[in-house]
Amino acid sequence: MLLVACGGDDVGGSSSTAGSGTPSSTGAVGTTPGTATDDPSTAGSSGSGSASGTTTSSPTTSATTATTGPVDATGSETGPADTGVGDTTTGAGGGVVRFVAIGDTGEGNESQYMVGQAIAQLCAQKGCDFGMLLGDNFYDSGVSSAVDPQFQEKFELPYEDIDFPIYVALGNHDYGGNGIGVDFDTKKAQYQIDYTQLSQIWKLPSKFYTFKREHAEFWGLDTNQVMTDPINGNSDPQKNWLINGVAASQATWKIAFGHHPYISNGDHGNAGSYENLEAIPLPFVTGESVKEFMEDAVCGKIDIYLSGHDHNLQWLEPKCGTEFIVSGGGSKSEDLPGDNAAYFGLPLTEGFFWGELKDDTFTGIFYDKTGKELFSKTLSK
Repeated sequence: MLLVACGGDDVGGSSSTAGSGTPSSTGAVGTTPGTATDDPSTAGSSGSGSASGTTTSSPTTSATTATTGPVDATGSETGPADTGVGDTTTGAGGGVVRFVAIGDTGEGNESQYMVGQAIAQLCAQKGCDFGMLLGDNFYDSGVSSAVDPQFQEKFELPYEDIDFPIYVALGNHDYGGNGIGVDFDTKKAQYQIDYTQLSQIWKLPSKFYTFKREHAEFWGLDTNQVMTDPINGNSDPQKNWLINGVAASQATWKIAFGHHPYISNGDHGNAGSYENLEAIPLPFVTGESVKEFMEDAVCGKIDIYLSGHDHNLQWLEPKCGTEFIVSGGGSKSEDLPGDNAAYFGLPLTEGFFWGELKDDTFTGIFYDKTGKELFSKTLSK
């Protein structure tokens, strides 16, 4: 769960409730689900151009309130969400949107609580709109029901000073099997969807879904379904839904988030050769299906893709027309043995990512678990 606004170096001040900045806009936000039974609509012309630039900037304060669409008792969305009267999020134009992204949080350890406090303090100073949880929300094998105590220990309590919505993606550990991503209990992912009914800030209306805010549209992906296809369902409907949705979107900024990376310098590595097994014909393990999904539906169509899976902080140099950011240091950290070209990479450091979309510029900042700024970069369309 997280989101945060810009900042300087060490975060000072009190750890008061996040999202308390002076609002500059109050547009409502709706979520539209995508499920394995979706019949994706036909789309128009696609694509987002690549962004460039390296200047830095200091974001101004803003906070808005998000709402989700109707969800029934099983956690499945009952229909397209209302985006609000006079909604301007579907068109090109300007605006300001701020968010934080953090992945691999589900340990309930000291580092996770420290990251949560750093986010709350920064948001209390700067203002926040929403957060993204990038998967592996509960180690080691997800949750056993919608009332599993882990929801408190590894989500509500670490982020108790945050009151903005947190949009959730599912990771391989959330599907169970101690990280294999498949389990005899086939409802593990559904339990996390169901929990949306029980939490004020947890937002997971469907395994994959989209929501809009100001001049940006966001797609939450279920990359574990792609990784394990067909065991957890056929992922073609998800891919078609994403391709068609992005093509039809009029948003200035198109951003997707999920658990598995396309490229990464972490221990898991690049999709198609995860675990350094490129030469071994094990697509279930190497992530060949994730690679194909990204190249078909994300590359050159999505402006920015955020993921976790590797437990470190990375901003890779753009590949295939898309920016790739890894923010998987939400509760633990690992090394960076890979050699992909990158603007930034920091091993063995827990932390989080904050982003601001301001008109046609995007500013991203990494922070460590104490709130210290580590790296900042600005892109312009």
